[in-house]
Amino acid sequence: MGYSSLRACVDDLARARMLRVVDVEIDPYLEMGEVQRRVYARGGPALLFTRPKGTAFPMLGNLFGTLERARWIFRDTLEGVRALVDARVDPRELLRHPARALRLPGAAAHLLPRTVRSGPVLAHETTVSALPRLTSWPDDGGPFITLPQVYTEDPDRPGLRHGNLGMYRVQLSGNDYARDREVGLHYQLHRGIGVHHAAAVRRGEPLPVSVFVGGPPAMTLAAVMPLPEGLPEIAFAGALGGRAVRMLPGGVHADADFVIRGVLDQHRTKPEGPFGDHLGYYSRRHEFPFLRVEKVLHRDGAIWPFTTVGRPPQEDTTFGELIHELTAPLVPDVLPGVHAVHAVDAAGVHPLLLAIGSERYTPHEPVRRPMELLTQANAILGQGQMSLAKYLFIVARRDAPDLDVHDVAAFLRHVLERVDPTRDLHFQTNTTIDTLDYSGPALNEGSKLVIAAVGDKRRELPTAIAGDLRLPDGFSEPRVVLPGVLAVRGPRFSSPEGAEAFAASFSARDAIARFPLVLLVDDSDLVARSLDDFLWVTFTRSDPAVDVHGIESSYAHKAWGCRASIVVDARTKPHHAPPLEMDAQVIRRVDALAAPGGPLHGLY
Repeated sequence: MGYSSLRACVDDLARARMLRVVDVEIDPYLEMGEVQRRVYARGGPALLFTRPKGTAFPMLGNLFGTLERARWIFRDTLEGVRALVDARVDPRELLRHPARALRLPGAAAHLLPRTVRSGPVLAHETTVSALPRLTSWPDDGGPFITLPQVYTEDPDRPGLRHGNLGMYRVQLSGNDYARDREVGLHYQLHRGIGVHHAAAVRRGEPLPVSVFVGGPPAMTLAAVMPLPEGLPEIAFAGALGGRAVRMLPGGVHADADFVIRGVLDQHRTKPEGPFGDHLGYYSRRHEFPFLRVEKVLHRDGAIWPFTTVGRPPQEDTTFGELIHELTAPLVPDVLPGVHAVHAVDAAGVHPLLLAIGSERYTPHEPVRRPMELLTQANAILGQGQMSLAKYLFIVARRDAPDLDVHDVAAFLRHVLERVDPTRDLHFQTNTTIDTLDYSGPALNEGSKLVIAAVGDKRRELPTAIAGDLRLPDGFSEPRVVLPGVLAVRGPRFSSPEGAEAFAASFSARDAIARFPLVLLVDDSDLVARSLDDFLWVTFTRSDPAVDVHGIESSYAHKAWGCRASIVVDARTKPHHAPPLEMDAQVIRRVDALAAPGGPLHGLY
């Protein structure tokens, strides 16, 4: 069975030698995050810091640091959850008809949450300032809760049946927050809490909010699950955790380690951030709602779990991998005709989606251009968090039945061999993108590009630079990144016209036009160094409608295309957020801790 508490999980990991106790003082300000990221990068153990500086509560990091450990934590329940997915069991139906759950074996029996009158989390009351104050990056606006489980209920339909559990970052202090009385609450577009907040505003009433920290590990994973709107995450947590989630009246998780209880103001906001986020940059300081804190509770022996995020891969990569394992079978049901979708972690997740679809509109004749793929692309971009995607590459399964959507290099090669840039580029302009993506002109604003490719191979992709390649003045150091992909070092960005002029200086007969994709970058050696570097730079530093150009470009019926190379300007722009860099002094301190004779020697 699953764990009844976080402590039970920690003890189990210790017995299995998957956990290392760090019994020396480590500062949650920068040092602890640096240690955790290093241990994660080397596939190391979970870390229990028993003497974090400035707090009486132990802190747990790297709990989900490897996919193998995450599977092991849920080893008694994963197969049951997979069976539910395969059977397409809808928890909403079980909530409407509870008696049906009793007739279902295994995981389904734990879907229904239980209301209880008391629980461990009620044992003690404390203050916000007594909580661990994790600060992961030097320019963060203050300490944050990095694994919060934020629970709200629909004001129009109160109760657990319409609850939402999400992982929305919480800033504990800094900026203009009143000490111990206010905390920041940042939520991105297309999140369930936004629906509840809007309903509260319409009703003219504050929104009650509970922030859980810790508790059974299933609650943490449930908070990041991309479930359909109206399907309660605590039902999934019950199935994954092997026991029904126990909730106190008023929306409090009885078995959490901590809970911050308060209300979200109807209209008022305060500055939140900056925060080093999972795209590898800082989210800037912006106005967001804040929580007026009413009570802070914790259980006996409470443990504070945390993670640190940054340029992928990081610990949250494991969440994505495990979620994919559980939800991949549902893709054809949710998106008819779509066989697989992959949000590319190395590109920051939302900036790049790869998808394999179907072409069934004209089965009696060969497919010569994307047709049903475009319908499926629109469906993908209208589905939940996938609606935040910026680039979507989609292909037809019939063209390569063995193509793996997770083999990014092979997938891109397949696309570049087939794409017709005169017709296969489909833009959405002046639309919404991920709140954390600063490639567009303003917060939440930007564009999208669908590249749909079908049919037989159209070209051989070059893997070397021809001797007759020429570049305009100011552009240099061409490097082959992947077959068909060329990176060129450009001058410092000044305006989009520079990239447009670069593309206009060539014709389809020039040597550079043999590459179907050309990148303008600040450092071509960096981009060519690895697949991850190419993905991160290209898709986090470009806004399609502004930064995609082409050789011999033109418009036809208001659709833009080009006869030869697609040119993407992936240079750093003045409006981009700064990338994450750790303080040199902190690096030296952590190096010393891990040196021979140091307390962390041999940890990573």
